[in-house]
Amino acid sequence: MTTFGVNAFGVGSGPERFATMTALAREAEEIGCAAVWTSELYSRSATVPMAALAAGTSTIKIGSNIAYGVGRSPLMWAAEARDLDELSGGRIILGLGNGTSKMMEAWHGVSGEAPAARMAELLTVLKSLWRLHEGPVHHDGRFYHVHISPTSDVPQPIRPEIPIWIAGVNKLMVRTAGELADGLVGHPMYTADYVRGPVADGIAAGAAISGRDPADVTVMGIRMCAINDDVELARRQVAYAIGQYAASRVYDRLFELHGWSGEQHKIRQAARDRDDEALIGAVTDDMIDEIAIACRPADFPAALARIPEGFDHLDLIAPPWGLSDQETRVINSEILAGLRIHLANTVSA
Repeated sequence: MTTFGVNAFGVGSGPERFATMTALAREAEEIGCAAVWTSELYSRSATVPMAALAAGTSTIKIGSNIAYGVGRSPLMWAAEARDLDELSGGRIILGLGNGTSKMMEAWHGVSGEAPAARMAELLTVLKSLWRLHEGPVHHDGRFYHVHISPTSDVPQPIRPEIPIWIAGVNKLMVRTAGELADGLVGHPMYTADYVRGPVADGIAAGAAISGRDPADVTVMGIRMCAINDDVELARRQVAYAIGQYAASRVYDRLFELHGWSGEQHKIRQAARDRDDEALIGAVTDDMIDEIAIACRPADFPAALARIPEGFDHLDLIAPPWGLSDQETRVINSEILAGLRIHLANTVSA
Protein backbone atom coordinates (compact mmCIF):
# COMPACT_ATOMS: atom_id res chain seq x y z
CA MET A 1 0.00 0.00 0.00
CA THR A 2 1.30 3.44 -0.92
CA THR A 3 2.00 5.81 1.94
CA PHE A 4 1.84 9.58 1.54
CA GLY A 5 3.84 12.60 2.58
CA VAL A 6 3.80 16.34 1.97
CA ASN A 7 6.35 19.10 1.61
CA ALA A 8 6.89 21.32 4.63
CA PHE A 9 6.40 24.57 2.76
CA GLY A 10 6.83 27.69 4.87
CA VAL A 11 5.32 31.10 4.18
CA GLY A 12 6.67 34.44 5.32
CA SER A 13 10.11 35.32 6.61
CA GLY A 14 12.00 34.97 9.85
CA PRO A 15 10.49 32.76 12.55
CA GLU A 16 7.11 32.88 10.79
CA ARG A 17 8.40 30.70 7.94
CA PHE A 18 9.47 27.97 10.34
CA ALA A 19 6.24 28.27 12.34
CA THR A 20 4.12 27.73 9.22
CA MET A 21 6.27 24.76 8.21
CA THR A 22 5.80 23.18 11.62
CA ALA A 23 2.05 23.84 11.62
CA LEU A 24 1.74 22.07 8.26
CA ALA A 25 3.80 19.14 9.56
CA ARG A 26 1.64 18.83 12.67
CA GLU A 27 -1.50 18.67 10.55
CA ALA A 28 0.11 16.06 8.30
CA GLU A 29 1.01 14.06 11.40
CA GLU A 30 -2.50 14.37 12.80
CA ILE A 31 -4.24 13.08 9.64
CA GLY A 32 -1.92 10.08 9.32
CA CYS A 33 0.71 11.06 6.74
CA ALA A 34 3.82 8.91 6.87
CA ALA A 35 6.37 11.66 6.28
CA VAL A 36 6.99 15.35 5.82
CA TRP A 37 9.75 16.54 3.50
CA THR A 38 12.08 19.51 3.20
CA SER A 39 14.21 20.57 0.26
CA GLU A 40 17.12 22.87 -0.40
CA LEU A 41 18.32 25.11 -3.17
CA TYR A 42 20.99 27.77 -3.54
CA SER A 43 19.28 29.98 -0.94
CA ARG A 44 17.80 27.49 1.55
CA SER A 45 19.04 24.56 3.61
CA ALA A 46 17.13 21.29 4.06
CA THR A 47 18.63 20.35 7.40
CA VAL A 48 17.79 23.47 9.43
CA PRO A 49 14.05 23.11 8.71
CA MET A 50 14.35 19.41 9.50
CA ALA A 51 15.54 20.37 12.98
CA ALA A 52 12.55 22.68 13.45
CA LEU A 53 10.17 19.94 12.31
CA ALA A 54 11.84 17.36 14.55
CA ALA A 55 11.34 19.61 17.56
CA GLY A 56 7.75 20.46 16.62
CA THR A 57 6.35 16.99 15.87
CA SER A 58 6.22 13.63 17.61
CA THR A 59 5.69 10.67 15.30
CA ILE A 60 5.86 11.61 11.63
CA LYS A 61 9.03 10.79 9.70
CA ILE A 62 11.09 13.76 8.53
CA GLY A 63 13.05 13.56 5.30
CA SER A 64 15.10 15.69 2.94
CA ASN A 65 13.75 15.76 -0.58
CA ILE A 66 16.40 16.37 -1.47
CA ALA A 67 19.56 17.71 0.13
CA TYR A 68 22.72 18.05 -1.94
CA GLY A 69 25.12 15.20 -1.29
CA VAL A 70 27.99 17.30 -2.62
CA GLY A 71 26.98 20.26 -0.48
CA ARG A 72 28.62 18.97 2.70
CA SER A 73 31.57 16.75 3.44
CA PRO A 74 30.80 13.15 4.44
CA LEU A 75 31.91 13.99 7.98
CA MET A 76 29.44 16.87 8.29
CA TRP A 77 26.66 14.82 6.73
CA ALA A 78 27.20 12.13 9.33
CA ALA A 79 27.39 14.67 12.17
CA GLU A 80 24.23 16.52 11.11
CA ALA A 81 22.38 13.25 10.56
CA ARG A 82 23.31 12.04 14.05
CA ASP A 83 22.05 15.27 15.62
CA LEU A 84 18.83 15.29 13.60
CA ASP A 85 18.09 11.66 14.34
CA GLU A 86 18.68 12.22 18.05
CA LEU A 87 16.49 15.34 18.08
CA SER A 88 13.66 13.54 16.29
CA GLY A 89 13.87 10.32 18.27
CA GLY A 90 14.91 8.27 15.25
CA ARG A 91 12.55 9.66 12.61
CA ILE A 92 14.99 11.00 10.00
CA ILE A 93 15.23 9.86 6.37
CA LEU A 94 18.30 11.28 4.68
CA GLY A 95 17.35 11.97 1.07
CA LEU A 96 20.39 12.94 -0.98
CA GLY A 97 20.93 13.98 -4.59
CA ASN A 98 23.73 15.59 -6.56
CA GLY A 99 21.75 17.76 -8.96
CA THR A 100 22.98 18.09 -12.51
CA SER A 101 26.66 18.08 -13.44
CA LYS A 102 26.41 21.81 -14.12
CA MET A 103 24.96 22.43 -10.66
CA MET A 104 27.69 20.34 -9.06
CA GLU A 105 30.34 22.46 -10.77
CA ALA A 106 28.78 25.94 -10.68
CA TRP A 107 27.02 25.77 -7.30
CA HIS A 108 29.22 23.47 -5.24
CA GLY A 109 32.62 23.84 -6.86
CA VAL A 110 33.22 20.13 -7.43
CA SER A 111 33.71 18.14 -10.60
CA GLY A 112 30.52 17.13 -12.35
CA GLU A 113 32.02 13.88 -13.60
CA ALA A 114 30.55 10.49 -12.73
CA PRO A 115 27.76 11.65 -10.35
CA ALA A 116 26.55 8.09 -9.73
CA ALA A 117 30.04 6.89 -8.80
CA ARG A 118 30.42 9.89 -6.49
CA MET A 119 27.10 9.12 -4.80
CA ALA A 120 28.04 5.46 -4.37
CA GLU A 121 31.27 6.46 -2.66
CA LEU A 122 29.47 9.00 -0.47
CA LEU A 123 27.07 6.31 0.74
CA THR A 124 29.96 3.99 1.58
CA VAL A 125 31.76 6.66 3.59
CA LEU A 126 28.59 7.84 5.35
CA LYS A 127 27.79 4.34 6.53
CA SER A 128 31.29 4.01 7.94
CA LEU A 129 31.09 7.39 9.68
CA TRP A 130 27.73 6.45 11.21
CA ARG A 131 29.66 3.74 13.04
CA LEU A 132 32.47 6.06 14.16
CA HIS A 133 31.74 5.05 17.75
CA GLU A 134 33.14 1.61 16.85
CA GLY A 135 36.55 2.95 15.88
CA PRO A 136 38.58 5.00 13.37
CA VAL A 137 37.45 5.51 9.79
CA HIS A 138 40.03 5.52 6.99
CA HIS A 139 38.98 5.93 3.38
CA ASP A 140 40.87 6.92 0.25
CA GLY A 141 38.68 6.93 -2.82
CA ARG A 142 38.16 8.66 -6.13
CA PHE A 143 36.22 11.57 -4.66
CA TYR A 144 36.61 11.43 -0.88
CA HIS A 145 39.57 11.11 1.48
CA VAL A 146 38.65 10.66 5.13
CA HIS A 147 40.94 9.75 8.02
CA ILE A 148 39.42 10.15 11.47
CA SER A 149 40.70 8.65 14.70
CA PRO A 150 38.50 9.98 17.53
CA THR A 151 40.40 11.42 20.47
CA SER A 152 37.48 10.92 22.86
CA ASP A 153 34.45 8.68 23.15
CA VAL A 154 31.92 9.02 20.33
CA PRO A 155 28.30 8.55 21.45
CA GLN A 156 26.51 5.66 19.81
CA PRO A 157 23.68 6.79 17.47
CA ILE A 158 20.16 5.98 18.62
CA ARG A 159 19.71 3.74 15.56
CA PRO A 160 22.23 1.23 14.18
CA GLU A 161 21.65 2.64 10.67
CA ILE A 162 20.02 5.73 9.25
CA PRO A 163 17.85 5.32 6.14
CA ILE A 164 19.52 6.95 3.13
CA TRP A 165 17.46 7.43 -0.02
CA ILE A 166 19.09 8.83 -3.14
CA ALA A 167 17.56 10.77 -6.01
CA GLY A 168 17.86 9.45 -9.53
CA VAL A 169 16.21 9.38 -12.94
CA ASN A 170 18.56 7.57 -15.29
CA LYS A 171 20.14 4.13 -15.36
CA LEU A 172 23.35 4.52 -13.34
CA MET A 173 21.88 6.40 -10.38
CA VAL A 174 18.87 4.08 -10.19
CA ARG A 175 21.20 1.08 -10.22
CA THR A 176 23.26 2.71 -7.44
CA ALA A 177 20.09 3.03 -5.36
CA GLY A 178 19.38 -0.65 -5.89
CA GLU A 179 22.90 -1.61 -4.87
CA LEU A 180 23.61 0.66 -1.91
CA ALA A 181 20.71 2.87 -0.79
CA ASP A 182 17.65 2.23 1.34
CA GLY A 183 15.38 4.05 -1.06
CA LEU A 184 15.11 5.84 -4.38
CA VAL A 185 13.74 9.38 -4.41
CA GLY A 186 11.91 9.65 -7.70
CA HIS A 187 11.36 12.82 -9.69
CA PRO A 188 8.12 14.75 -10.28
CA MET A 189 8.32 13.52 -13.88
CA TYR A 190 8.18 9.86 -12.81
CA THR A 191 5.18 8.00 -14.20
CA ALA A 192 3.90 4.66 -12.97
CA ASP A 193 5.02 3.04 -16.24
CA TYR A 194 8.52 4.45 -15.83
CA VAL A 195 8.66 3.09 -12.28
CA ARG A 196 7.39 -0.36 -13.24
CA GLY A 197 9.78 -0.48 -16.23
CA PRO A 198 13.21 1.22 -16.24
CA VAL A 199 13.21 2.00 -12.52
CA ALA A 200 12.29 -1.53 -11.45
CA ASP A 201 14.87 -2.94 -13.86
CA GLY A 202 17.61 -0.63 -12.56
CA ILE A 203 16.89 -1.36 -8.92
CA ALA A 204 16.89 -5.09 -9.60
CA ALA A 205 20.25 -4.84 -11.40
CA GLY A 206 21.78 -2.93 -8.49
CA ALA A 207 20.30 -5.26 -5.88
CA ALA A 208 21.78 -8.24 -7.71
CA ILE A 209 25.26 -6.72 -7.36
CA SER A 210 24.94 -6.49 -3.58
CA GLY A 211 22.95 -9.72 -3.22
CA ARG A 212 19.80 -8.31 -1.70
CA ASP A 213 16.08 -8.25 -2.42
CA PRO A 214 15.00 -5.34 -4.66
CA ALA A 215 11.92 -5.04 -2.45
CA ASP A 216 14.22 -3.75 0.30
CA VAL A 217 14.60 -0.50 -1.67
CA THR A 218 11.74 1.94 -1.06
CA VAL A 219 10.56 3.65 -4.24
CA MET A 220 9.35 7.17 -3.60
CA GLY A 221 7.52 9.27 -6.15
CA ILE A 222 6.78 12.98 -6.17
CA ARG A 223 3.36 13.86 -7.56
CA MET A 224 2.61 17.43 -8.61
CA CYS A 225 -0.92 18.45 -7.63
CA ALA A 226 -2.77 21.51 -8.94
CA ILE A 227 -6.11 21.79 -7.17
CA ASN A 228 -8.57 24.49 -8.16
CA ASP A 229 -12.27 24.87 -8.94
CA ASP A 230 -11.05 26.20 -12.29
CA VAL A 231 -9.79 22.89 -13.69
CA GLU A 232 -8.45 24.49 -16.86
CA LEU A 233 -6.27 26.79 -14.75
CA ALA A 234 -5.07 23.79 -12.71
CA ARG A 235 -4.12 21.93 -15.89
CA ARG A 236 -2.23 24.96 -17.20
CA GLN A 237 -0.30 25.20 -13.93
CA VAL A 238 0.75 21.56 -14.22
CA ALA A 239 1.53 21.90 -17.93
CA TYR A 240 3.84 24.83 -17.25
CA ALA A 241 5.76 22.84 -14.63
CA ILE A 242 6.00 19.77 -16.87
CA GLY A 243 7.31 22.00 -19.65
CA GLN A 244 10.10 23.35 -17.46
CA TYR A 245 11.33 19.85 -16.75
CA ALA A 246 10.69 18.42 -20.23
CA ALA A 247 13.07 20.88 -21.85
CA SER A 248 15.99 19.01 -20.22
CA ARG A 249 17.53 15.99 -21.92
CA VAL A 250 17.63 14.22 -18.56
CA TYR A 251 14.07 13.05 -19.20
CA ASP A 252 14.49 11.88 -22.81
CA ARG A 253 14.20 8.23 -21.81
CA LEU A 254 10.89 8.80 -20.04
CA PHE A 255 9.42 10.71 -22.98
CA GLU A 256 10.58 8.04 -25.38
CA LEU A 257 8.98 5.30 -23.24
CA HIS A 258 5.61 7.02 -23.54
CA GLY A 259 5.94 7.96 -27.21
CA TRP A 260 6.13 11.66 -26.39
CA SER A 261 9.47 12.47 -28.04
CA GLY A 262 7.89 14.58 -30.79
CA GLU A 263 5.98 16.67 -28.27
CA GLN A 264 9.13 17.00 -26.17
CA HIS A 265 10.94 18.59 -29.14
CA LYS A 266 8.10 21.14 -29.41
CA ILE A 267 8.36 21.88 -25.70
CA ARG A 268 12.11 22.28 -25.98
CA GLN A 269 11.78 24.73 -28.86
CA ALA A 270 9.17 26.74 -26.98
CA ALA A 271 11.51 26.89 -23.99
CA ARG A 272 14.32 28.17 -26.23
CA ASP A 273 11.96 30.80 -27.65
CA ARG A 274 10.77 31.69 -24.13
CA ASP A 275 7.22 31.28 -25.40
CA ASP A 276 5.23 30.17 -22.36
CA GLU A 277 1.97 29.79 -24.24
CA ALA A 278 3.57 27.54 -26.84
CA LEU A 279 5.25 25.55 -24.09
CA ILE A 280 1.98 25.01 -22.22
CA GLY A 281 0.22 24.15 -25.47
CA ALA A 282 2.81 21.52 -26.35
CA VAL A 283 2.20 19.61 -23.12
CA THR A 284 -0.46 17.02 -23.95
CA ASP A 285 -3.40 15.85 -21.86
CA ASP A 286 -1.74 12.43 -21.62
CA MET A 287 1.36 13.96 -20.05
CA ILE A 288 -0.70 15.85 -17.48
CA ASP A 289 -2.76 12.80 -16.56
CA GLU A 290 0.22 10.43 -16.32
CA ILE A 291 2.59 12.76 -14.46
CA ALA A 292 0.38 14.89 -12.22
CA ILE A 293 -3.02 15.51 -10.68
CA ALA A 294 -5.08 18.52 -11.80
CA CYS A 295 -8.62 18.65 -10.46
CA ARG A 296 -11.22 20.37 -8.30
CA PRO A 297 -10.85 20.09 -4.51
CA ALA A 298 -13.89 17.82 -4.26
CA ASP A 299 -12.35 15.40 -6.77
CA PHE A 300 -8.90 15.17 -5.19
CA PRO A 301 -9.51 12.23 -2.78
CA ALA A 302 -10.81 10.11 -5.67
CA ALA A 303 -7.81 11.12 -7.78
CA LEU A 304 -5.50 9.85 -5.04
CA ALA A 305 -7.32 6.52 -5.01
CA ARG A 306 -6.71 6.16 -8.77
CA ILE A 307 -2.92 6.52 -8.64
CA PRO A 308 -1.50 3.34 -10.21
CA GLU A 309 0.56 0.90 -8.18
CA GLY A 310 4.33 1.03 -8.26
CA PHE A 311 5.17 3.68 -5.68
CA ASP A 312 5.88 2.71 -2.07
CA HIS A 313 5.63 6.33 -0.97
CA LEU A 314 4.35 9.49 -2.66
CA ASP A 315 5.30 13.03 -1.72
CA LEU A 316 2.48 15.32 -2.85
CA ILE A 317 3.60 18.81 -3.87
CA ALA A 318 2.24 21.92 -5.54
CA PRO A 319 3.73 22.56 -9.01
CA PRO A 320 7.20 23.96 -8.24
CA TRP A 321 7.21 26.45 -11.12
CA GLY A 322 5.11 29.53 -11.77
CA LEU A 323 3.17 29.85 -8.50
CA SER A 324 3.32 32.52 -5.82
CA ASP A 325 3.92 31.51 -2.22
CA GLN A 326 0.26 32.20 -1.46
CA GLU A 327 -0.91 30.01 -4.35
CA THR A 328 1.37 27.23 -3.16
CA ARG A 329 0.05 27.57 0.38
CA VAL A 330 -3.55 27.26 -0.83
CA ILE A 331 -2.75 24.13 -2.83
CA ASN A 332 -0.94 22.60 0.16
CA SER A 333 -4.05 23.20 2.25
CA GLU A 334 -6.15 21.44 -0.37
CA ILE A 335 -3.66 18.55 -0.50
CA LEU A 336 -3.97 18.06 3.25
CA ALA A 337 -7.77 18.32 3.14
CA GLY A 338 -7.96 15.71 0.41
CA LEU A 339 -5.43 13.44 2.12
CA ARG A 340 -7.48 13.60 5.32
CA ILE A 341 -10.45 12.12 3.46
CA HIS A 342 -8.41 9.60 1.47
CA LEU A 343 -6.49 8.29 4.47
CA ALA A 344 -9.66 8.04 6.57
CA ASN A 345 -11.33 6.06 3.78
CA THR A 346 -8.28 3.78 3.54
CA VAL A 347 -8.40 3.03 7.27
CA SER A 348 -12.15 2.37 7.25
CA ALA A 349 -11.83 0.05 4.26
